[in-house]
Amino acid sequence: MVYVKWIFRILFWGAFAAWLHYTLPQRDIVRIVGTYEERQELGDWTRIFWSKPDTQSEGLINRDVQFIQGFNSKDKAWVYRNEDTGWSWPPYFKFDTANLYTEANDAISTKDAPEWVVITHYGWRNEFLSAFPNAVAIKPATGPDMRVIPWFNIIFLTLLAAIFWAIYVRWRRFREARIDPVLEDVGYSWDAASDNVAERRGRFRAWLDTFKGKSR
Repeated sequence: MVYVKWIFRILFWGAFAAWLHYTLPQRDIVRIVGTYEERQELGDWTRIFWSKPDTQSEGLINRDVQFIQGFNSKDKAWVYRNEDTGWSWPPYFKFDTANLYTEANDAISTKDAPEWVVITHYGWRNEFLSAFPNAVAIKPATGPDMRVIPWFNIIFLTLLAAIFWAIYVRWRRFREARIDPVLEDVGYSWDAASDNVAERRGRFRAWLDTFKGKSR
């Protein structure tokens, strides 16, 4: 039972951590090398990795999606999708897909004369599932080694940890004040009932023994 409890906890917190990693903003320093537009099929379960900016797009099985191509300082390729999030989850409220596409085209540079930018995005890149992170902002970078401090993530995770800790402390106090005394009373009542049953059973056996010629 203890192992089942720990497995459940690990699965729950692992899924929660993965959800946070997918949803919270991440930043990459890259040089943009191109943009393109491609029609994507959205008919299977992998649709969860694509945005649903409006009710009309929810009924479509395919649509044109804009993409931004880039390389980091180690020549690793990065590909981002450029979709509005609208009012849906995650709450980035992105409505400027066309503007971002224009900024990306304006920032295109070559390997010999690189122009580095910071691309803020959420989501994962998975070649097997054809999943792409969604770019939400493009800002100029001073260079490929520019240090980017994720202040929003730090503040958000700190506040989230404080909320969880406050809930845990209050739950522990409530359990110690209300639940544990009731369980102890139930335990005492059960023990007393068990002792009473054992005593009655002993008396009954003693009574039966009188018929067998045994003394009490």
